[in-house]
Amino acid sequence: MFSTPYLDLPALDAAGGEVHLPGSKSISNRVLLLAALSAGTTTVHDLLASDDTRVMLDALRQIGCTVDEDGSSTVRITGLGGATPRSPAKLFMGNAGTAMRPLTAALSLLGGEFELSGVPRMHERPIGDLVDALRQLGCQIDYLGNDGYPPLRIAHGQGVPALALAAPIRVRGDVSSQFLTALLMALPLAARDQDIVIDVVGELISKPYIAITLQLLTRFGIEVTHQDWQRFTIAAGSQYRSPGDIHVEADASSASYFIALGAIAAGHEGLPEGIRIHGVGLDSIQGDIRFVEAARAMGAHVTGGANWLHIRRGEPGEGWPLQAIDLDCNHIPDAAMTLAVMALYAEGTTTLTNIASWRVKETDRIAAMATELRKLGASVEEGADFIRVTPPAQLADWKAASIHTYDDHRVAMCFSLAAFNPARLPVRIEDPRCVAKTFPDYFEALFSVAHAATERTPVICIDGPTASGKGTVAAAVAQRLGYRFLDSGAMYRITALAAIRQGLAIDAAHETRIADMAKTLPVHFEGGRVLLGQDDVTDDIRTEEAGMNASRVSSLPAVREALVDLQHSFRRLPGLVADGRDMGTVIFPEAPLKVYLTASAACRAERRYKQLISKGFSANIADLRADLEARDARDSSRSVAPLKPAQDALVLDNSELTIDEAVDQVLVWWQERQPFAAPAAQG
Repeated sequence: MFSTPYLDLPALDAAGGEVHLPGSKSISNRVLLLAALSAGTTTVHDLLASDDTRVMLDALRQIGCTVDEDGSSTVRITGLGGATPRSPAKLFMGNAGTAMRPLTAALSLLGGEFELSGVPRMHERPIGDLVDALRQLGCQIDYLGNDGYPPLRIAHGQGVPALALAAPIRVRGDVSSQFLTALLMALPLAARDQDIVIDVVGELISKPYIAITLQLLTRFGIEVTHQDWQRFTIAAGSQYRSPGDIHVEADASSASYFIALGAIAAGHEGLPEGIRIHGVGLDSIQGDIRFVEAARAMGAHVTGGANWLHIRRGEPGEGWPLQAIDLDCNHIPDAAMTLAVMALYAEGTTTLTNIASWRVKETDRIAAMATELRKLGASVEEGADFIRVTPPAQLADWKAASIHTYDDHRVAMCFSLAAFNPARLPVRIEDPRCVAKTFPDYFEALFSVAHAATERTPVICIDGPTASGKGTVAAAVAQRLGYRFLDSGAMYRITALAAIRQGLAIDAAHETRIADMAKTLPVHFEGGRVLLGQDDVTDDIRTEEAGMNASRVSSLPAVREALVDLQHSFRRLPGLVADGRDMGTVIFPEAPLKVYLTASAACRAERRYKQLISKGFSANIADLRADLEARDARDSSRSVAPLKPAQDALVLDNSELTIDEAVDQVLVWWQERQPFAAPAAQG
């Protein structure tokens, strides 16, 4: 997961491959609460691992459920089974409406003393209609801040209120379907002796989410009937029963981004045709699967089966460019956001209506989408319950934009698709970590199937002499940007180590075999460690013997050539920071930023001295300085790739700088080369 302040997406031009989706957030949190209300143990398979499910699991533990996690996507919940939950308790719900609303209803009926709070945005999301409905039952719920909004206090010790439930319970349906879902999941606790009826006031929005709730209730032994989605009846004698095992379907809302990707991205030689999605199919129980219908209406070619979808872009005049649509989106409220970005690639003006619920989600999504679409050059009209999007009229009207994400996962994922714009402009996604709410590895999944022209995949080169700090600075810059990292100096050491492990003498007689091996070495750098496949070789390649063997390897021309190709292979999305001695002069001469990091010999000798002493080795500063000066002379005068700054490199003397100061300077130079303004403050 990317946890950087922002993530820069270079212009993307093609996509193809397979994506395995995480479990549905809506199903995951419903299943967790239903398991908590049931007797016995429920084993939940394929559970979504996200911020929203984490706050639900933490809350269930606090109220007395046993939660067993094994580090995979399987969780075992031993429920309350009618027992009184543990209280008093203060429960933090983050920004998870799928946890806050149902837990409020369930705890109100179970009894006890609870405080439920969340992030500031949660305290702006309405809950008054649900509280009003629960108060009809005699539940004691107080607002701790503004009336109608969290945080809340639930305070009564009588358990399920002993009330006359003859009159229907009334709840508004035109603000959020989560209010009705919360009541449907909680009220079976009170339906022991008589039917309970819920009447929906106003039009029920997001009916497909209610359909999910009803299907899951059936799995847990609760039957609910309804008349035209306006009156719901929970039968007397209802009692939660664990199904034992239950599997969470992949998230159809998350599928929308990859359905859209398949619809807008061209193919490319070497990539599979189109996008194949695993984990959700055309028979999904989730209403958002009807996004497929909207995508087809715009021109996407979609096929599918029980647990898969395949999407490809239409041929010119047969689905491409996409066509604008005018659509009532009540049936796909979350996935419809993706249509607003697809509209950027459509001929004509796309109008999405009946989306008033966007206003009360993680952010005001109508305002957010309108603001960010305009940044890209689109013309946008917004209303109380609609948005109208006209794409940029011509290539020159497109703009490189820094997308503010409002701590809203769907905004971040939607706008990543803008990187496929025909003007070949990059897109910045601020606060990419917000996707953790539902799809922590979204950007990794996107990069696994997306393609960018090599020259548009950014590279920062940081070269310099021995002990200049280039490796430390480069690794830190890569971490700050979310880019890949290449320690070129380690490549020769790793090659030598791998050759010796395979019984190959490092000499001309074995040059071809070593070169062939070097072409496919499974090297990667992770958290300051150097890995060869699954083997951590960080310490093995730092010995004096490893250095001598690396020198022998570097004298073999075929091996050097193979390692050049291997180093080029590190240039992958979203970008690369490479350190070494010839990154900017030989390996990546076209890199948009080249830094030559240096320091005085005295400073470098002191750094090396402290490093050796800290590891328990004896050292002499004068000897170290003399050795460094001798190496500088050899490296700068060698016939192949001599150590020197590239002609267009920026020289940074860090003799008097801390590592953080050096990193900050490199990032300043990098930002000066980007078409974005500074990241907006996160709200």
